[in-house]
Amino acid sequence: MTDLPRTPSFRLDSKRALVTGASSGIGLACAAALAQAGADVTLVARGADRLEAARAAITEAGGRAEAQPLDISDTAALQGFIAGHGPFDVLVNAAGLARHGPALQTTVADFDAVTSVNIRAAYFAAQAVAQGLVAAEKPGSIIQISSQMGHVGGIDRAVYCATKHAVEGMTKAMALEWGPHGIRVNTVCPTFILTPLTQATFDNPDRRAWIERNIALGRVGGVGDVMGAVLYLASEASALVTGTALRVDGGGTAA
Repeated sequence: MTDLPRTPSFRLDSKRALVTGASSGIGLACAAALAQAGADVTLVARGADRLEAARAAITEAGGRAEAQPLDISDTAALQGFIAGHGPFDVLVNAAGLARHGPALQTTVADFDAVTSVNIRAAYFAAQAVAQGLVAAEKPGSIIQISSQMGHVGGIDRAVYCATKHAVEGMTKAMALEWGPHGIRVNTVCPTFILTPLTQATFDNPDRRAWIERNIALGRVGGVGDVMGAVLYLASEASALVTGTALRVDGGGTAA
């Protein structure tokens, strides 16, 4: 009888995961996906009330989660927390900030606010998690929630595109450096995803029609579309995947 190969497990039992931006939208969905796969999940976000509500929802659904209110743009606080509570087997950095507008009108304040979250916090969160894994001699998976805008340009999105292109670059470099330690580093690049924060965009019929025309599958994304991608990259199912971008964009960047 032929021995058939077995599909690697998507389960995360006994794994510890850290999710930033976890109080709503994509971050909350990612945290839920990891918890549903058996991980112990630590939720990080600024708003304590919404964060606690997210933690309660996950635990009531049978998952294991704890909450830590934290502003990830405070690099010292972020790294101190990770160092004191790690090592984490999985990081999903879903926190992000956008202040869209014409490049001719970009202010220094807006530039600094967006880059401090989308680049600096993303960089040092990954570094701190990797430091903990290396010290513990453990493998791990670091996942940055990037964007299709990390691969293309967009009107009124010069700063946002710059930050996401930076995330793509640092992910490749980190993957090369940390691969010998068994640490994988990847990005997930969603298209426009319907969340409470993006609802106003989708409420504009012209804007929604433009978005749908530019997605090959002809529909906007939901948080569930991102959940499967994150679970894949967090699990052993993607054991040979590192330094790459998983585009959950409905074909939006294929052209």
